[in-house]
Amino acid sequence: QVQLVESGGGLVQAGGSLRLSCAASGRTFSSYVMGWFLQTPGKERVFVASITRSGGSTDYADSVKGRFTISRDNAKNTVYLQMNSLKPEDTAVYYCAAKFSSLNLPITDPRKYNYWGQGTQVTVSS
Repeated sequence: QVQLVESGGGLVQAGGSLRLSCAASGRTFSSYVMGWFLQTPGKERVFVASITRSGGSTDYADSVKGRFTISRDNAKNTVYLQMNSLKPEDTAVYYCAAKFSSLNLPITDPRKYNYWGQGTQVTVSS
């Protein structure tokens, strides 16, 4: 069992930056593949980024490549999403997710994740 708590969301102007954090409980954080997803009203959750258990491999949605960076600190049980060059269309609730996995590969399908945080709102003004 793992609990996830996101932080770092807020209101930012277009072109600005935010850094989201997701703190996980438990002692086996390094056994989990981690992901970030976004959701807008009335729509399904959409993949943003994923990072392997060791942090050695990442995957990104095409819409955020070159602007967002996912990273993790297993000693601090925390995964991050650095968001640069933000656009109004990035506005959404961002969720952190964890998947206990024996495979050290990024995971893009939200249905494969076992645990979810409560979400943090990111609003980008034009």
